[in-house]
Amino acid sequence: MKRTINTALLYRRIFLVIYDIIAVVAAAVIALVIRYEFVYRNIEESFLESVYSFLPFTVVIALLVFALFRLYNSLWAFAGVNEMQNIVVACGITVVLNSIGMMIFHKSVPRSYPFMFVCLLIAFTFVSRFSYRFFRGLKRKSMKQKAGTNVMIIGAGEAANLIIRDIIGSRYTHMQIKCIIDDDPNKQGRYIQGIKVVGGREKIKQSVDAFSIDEIFIAMPSVSKWVISGIVEICKDTTCKLRTLPGMYQLVNGEVNVSQLKDVDVEDLLGRDPIEVDLDSILGYVQNRCVLVTGGGGSIGSELCRQIAAHKPSRLIIVDIYENNAYDIQQELKHNFPELDMVVLIASVRNTRRMNRIFEQYKPDIVYHAAAHKHVPLMEDSPNEAIKNNVFGTWKTAQAAAFYGVKKFVLISTDKAVNPTNIMGASKRICEMIIQIFNRHYDTEFVAVRFGNVLGSNGSVIPLFRRQIEAGGPVTVTHPDIIRYFMTIPEAVSLVLQAGAYARGGEIFVLDMGKPVKILDLAKNLIRLSGYKVGEDIRIEFTGLRPGEKLYEELLMEEEGLQETENKLIHIGKPIEIDEEQFFLQLKRLKEISEDEEEDIRKVIKEMVPTYCEQK
Repeated sequence: MKRTINTALLYRRIFLVIYDIIAVVAAAVIALVIRYEFVYRNIEESFLESVYSFLPFTVVIALLVFALFRLYNSLWAFAGVNEMQNIVVACGITVVLNSIGMMIFHKSVPRSYPFMFVCLLIAFTFVSRFSYRFFRGLKRKSMKQKAGTNVMIIGAGEAANLIIRDIIGSRYTHMQIKCIIDDDPNKQGRYIQGIKVVGGREKIKQSVDAFSIDEIFIAMPSVSKWVISGIVEICKDTTCKLRTLPGMYQLVNGEVNVSQLKDVDVEDLLGRDPIEVDLDSILGYVQNRCVLVTGGGGSIGSELCRQIAAHKPSRLIIVDIYENNAYDIQQELKHNFPELDMVVLIASVRNTRRMNRIFEQYKPDIVYHAAAHKHVPLMEDSPNEAIKNNVFGTWKTAQAAAFYGVKKFVLISTDKAVNPTNIMGASKRICEMIIQIFNRHYDTEFVAVRFGNVLGSNGSVIPLFRRQIEAGGPVTVTHPDIIRYFMTIPEAVSLVLQAGAYARGGEIFVLDMGKPVKILDLAKNLIRLSGYKVGEDIRIEFTGLRPGEKLYEELLMEEEGLQETENKLIHIGKPIEIDEEQFFLQLKRLKEISEDEEEDIRKVIKEMVPTYCEQK
């Protein structure tokens, strides 16, 4: 195969050399003919003799200069501005050297001859080099018109220009760009690489029908989420599949092309810009500290590890019971942070001796406790496991932290701990009570951070909806009125880290999750964004609330009140008074019941968490 390719290249080069010889001769002679108004017999004999006698030297000069400028080595199927410049410069140098040679050998020609010669030589050389790309483009355009995907681009900026160029120049895509949408009146009616800007967003639906659009590309990487949200709201009423560019940094790095387009995420429908936290100023307390993360392989724990690793801790210790997750985050951090001093340990937070040994050996300064059983329906079926892992795993980890001098202990809690209707939420509320009590008796600063659902986390509804859509439906929603607070994983973790910096001990930090979102709306929007019609292509099925699930989540118990912090998205709940003696007696009883696998564990939990109301 290699020999076949080399033979083909050789034939192409031979063809180009022969063509250039003919082009040089033709350009030289035609330059004289043009000078004498296209009448060959009117040309003076001395001029003809000068040109013809010097032609062999002119041809040799041209071939050497062309070879020097790699006009026989370039891939002309992908010729661009650099190749155009090389042709112009090579032809110019050829004519200059030709003129100097003719002067040395006293060959006279008309004064206009060099100018016409160089113009003709450039034109002929352009034809040979760019004609293949031209006819290839026509062929590909014809093929795309027959079997391609019709595309609309929203945004008439540099990103759109680069994407259009990438699609037109690629033989691997079967897309045809039909029109461009932009709200800027100065751009409407104009063209980008032959594609018309047909109007503003009010023309989207009309243009989808007029041009039979299959996919819409949102090429506005620098605009806010509010703008994207407004456009997506219009586009979701069409049957088109939507894609968008990840962000402005793609433009800065020159990486914008079709491969950078991604399907529109549900985050784009939340209608707000990403939460930004000044981590460089906040994470000073992490730098040069030994940080331990339990549950470090999970969705929240792994993002904690990523953001902590970026701020140069003296050592990062990742503890997880599930070795596959631990291995994945270990390999990722090794690649992204080769200088990081990292220790990955397989351990259960329920193992007292193992946790004590880890704290004794590594003596962490800061602990983020993310290890927990979090799946609500599963914990309803296995309540004793929820208590053993969440409550007593937290107890044992916090006890080890206190005994071995950890400076700060941050518990990752949940909004389900507020007026809990399920075992998972109640177990997390008990965890909050544990760390508040520990904070009163030890030098370690114990705090909790409470937030709602995170998009894309393990167990999130979004991955489930996507799998159901890919399978052709139905998409299952538990209740038409169920709502949840949503935040992306990086946003939540950034606020967790910032809350940790604010911690002075005993606080329950509450993250502002924004406005609640109806799960039914998320399901409908995701179906539409995937290019399907709700109820026709993909139907939605209501399955009823699952065990322990409630229609809405609360972030704060009524009796806690709120205190503000420097960050308006982080609030502090006032600690609730706890009868410690009674609490420890109840905790002892809870431990015995959970270990004996008794079935009446909910009764004891209700005594410990009066706001717990079991959902029947």
